[in-house]
Amino acid sequence: MDPLSSLFWLFFIFMLIYPQMMFKFRLLQRYKCIKELEAERKTRVIVLIHRQEQLALFGIPIYRFISIEDSEEVLRAIRMTPDDMPIDIILHTPGGLVLAAEQIAMALKEHKAKTTAIIPHYAMSGGTLIALAADEIIMDKNAVMGPVDPQIGQYPAASILKTLEMKHADELDDETLILADISKKAINQVEEFVFELLKDKMDEEKARKLAKTLSHGEWTHDYPLTVKKLRELGIEVNTNVPKKVYELFDLYQQPVNQRPSVQYIPVPYHPKR
Repeated sequence: MDPLSSLFWLFFIFMLIYPQMMFKFRLLQRYKCIKELEAERKTRVIVLIHRQEQLALFGIPIYRFISIEDSEEVLRAIRMTPDDMPIDIILHTPGGLVLAAEQIAMALKEHKAKTTAIIPHYAMSGGTLIALAADEIIMDKNAVMGPVDPQIGQYPAASILKTLEMKHADELDDETLILADISKKAINQVEEFVFELLKDKMDEEKARKLAKTLSHGEWTHDYPLTVKKLRELGIEVNTNVPKKVYELFDLYQQPVNQRPSVQYIPVPYHPKR
């Protein structure tokens, strides 16, 4: 084999192995940071972070959402946690499968010790459901949550029902009528689930009203519920995010092979004395 060919194959093997080595190294860093956070807060820390990642060799970006596999792992972590040990769940997610989010939320609610949802940037849709199940919500002052109104296919369930008000049933096709029936059931189911999460935290009438507001499509599905808005709605929010959470969050950053759109000197600046 000629030297050029040997060099090519060495480079190819390196390109295959290097990303896996870097991933393992980053994984060890994450575990170390999680252990430090657990020691600091004396809790079980569960991380549910969905950030853009890239496939090892080709750098193809992939996007992640709350899945059944996520709920399986979170429920397993909760089962492995003693009843008297508090749980911190760190959330960074656009949402995902409602069933999976509801399973996680129920498991958190049933845990006997204190549960805390920590949101460094955003927890939308199913992430909001999970956060509402916790005894305490800690958010960055600029972080957001979102409405939990169901989505049927590519359309909001509330918008599908709106078509029934705008047109007579005889003017609609069978598929639209079926979707409207599913939409009504989905909204009622989510409203009832949110009410169950909230009823022990506030007055029952207030919990019922808030559950309806969050699930009936009052806003678009990506509407940002800021700290201020959440407090106006009656949801208590703490903005004292532990510093270690940000350090852990940074370890989930996965650069994509493209020119960066945001750049800055990555060190903290301190005010001049």
